[in-house]
Amino acid sequence: MWHPFPGFSGLVIGCLSVPTLWVISYSLKEYEAYNLDPQNQPTAFEPLLAKYIKLAEFLVGLATSSIVLLVGSSAFRASGHLPWVYASPLILLAFCVLYGLLFMALLILNYENVQHGNPHTKLEYSRREALGFGTLLCFCAGYLWLVFAVIR
Repeated sequence: MWHPFPGFSGLVIGCLSVPTLWVISYSLKEYEAYNLDPQNQPTAFEPLLAKYIKLAEFLVGLATSSIVLLVGSSAFRASGHLPWVYASPLILLAFCVLYGLLFMALLILNYENVQHGNPHTKLEYSRREALGFGTLLCFCAGYLWLVFAVIR
């Protein structure tokens, strides 16, 4: 019987989470363009931008710290390797980092484009939502999976 490699499940979940969220978010958007600044107040989005960036930085920091701690702990094992059950949660935490960095970069880029008079399109809005929620989903799923792998 064929068995997938360690981490296969985490890789599939990580790869499919953002595209799935993107399709859902895109289908729920009613308009072709959105105003980022609440109530048409110039620069009203900047406090929200700072909060979004801070949350993404926090999640990326926790995920990278967890990856480093787990991978570093393999040095204390006789084999020098972690058990295979840690592969999927580590991969999900890595996706959390990747999606979080993309979320922050694209959020700043989209806001800068809006400040230059370009519309904030339905595609950009849904992409940003998918990356933000994908970051959170991969973080939570990775940590829950990690908890179950540890207590197993």
